[in-house]
Amino acid sequence: MKHSTNPQTRSGHRGGPARRVGRTLALVLPVVLVLSGTLAVTRVNWTGSPSSSVLTASDISSAEVSSKAVSHAPQDVLRDQLMTELQDKNPGVVLTHLQEAVNGHPALAKHCSSIARALGRAAVRIYGASRAQSYARPVCDTAFATGVLAAHS
Repeated sequence: MKHSTNPQTRSGHRGGPARRVGRTLALVLPVVLVLSGTLAVTRVNWTGSPSSSVLTASDISSAEVSSKAVSHAPQDVLRDQLMTELQDKNPGVVLTHLQEAVNGHPALAKHCSSIARALGRAAVRIYGASRAQSYARPVCDTAFATGVLAAHS
């Protein structure tokens, strides 16, 4: 077995692909984390009122422009419909209708968690925390229970 005649020391080692990937991540990862944190902060409802909607700077101009012609996205229509239904029916029935809507229209799946969280928060206002929690089930990855917990805290 032949060994290399050039001794590799820590200071003399230039590194291979793993070291280059590590250096790249060390430079890129903090930038990505700062940007994602900044974007997340712009979407937080800082007013403390769960019923108010949060507008970002980019939403304001489009909200002003479209104030006369209001068109609702399918997920907004579904959320509003389920919120209205929650006034008359228990959260279990409403969650079943949410699951049926997502099964019928797979494009709504990416909005399922946010709708279920909103339903959870609304259920706490209507039924109280413990009763609302009793309706929790794994629709949209337990997002309803997360909404109940967030409204109760």
